[in-house]
Order: sequence, then structure tokens, then C-alpha cells
Amino acid sequence: MAQNITIIQQIGLSVLAAASVAWVVGLVRILRRERTDRARWQASRTLRAVGRQAGPPAREKVALTEAERAAFAGLIRQLDPRSS
Repeated sequence: MAQNITIIQQIGLSVLAAASVAWVVGLVRILRRERTDRARWQASRTLRAVGRQAGPPAREKVALTEAERAAFAGLIRQLDPRSS
């Protein structure tokens, strides 16, 4: 170290450096813990009144008569530009 710094100043500088390193390490640990706690809290904040849906809803099926099928096919032919 520098020759014109006393032993007390050297010890003080070392203690200050060690305290700074400890403060940074503690701050990083607190911020990481806070991030995981926040993620856990947000995951548990789901609406419990609304039931969970296991997947997409089942496909609905409607029985059509022949006249309805023919009318639907005619409508599709009118709307489809490729069928002209």
C-alpha cells in the first residue's frame, strides 16, 4: 500500500471494502429471494371462483337435414372465390 497511509487508515479501508462487498452480496440475495417470492405469490393469485378448464371445449355437433346441408353448401360456393 501507499507509504503515507497509517495502519489505522489501512484497516479502515479494508473494513470499508469488506463491508461494501458484504452489502452487495446481501442485496443480491435479497433481490433474488424477492423475485422468487413474487413469482410464487403471482402463481397463487389465480381466481379460485372460476373453475380450471382442462383443455379446449369439446366440439359441438349439430345434426343437419339434407335441405340445410344443401343450403350451407350453396352459401359456401357463393362466398368462396375459388369455386367460380
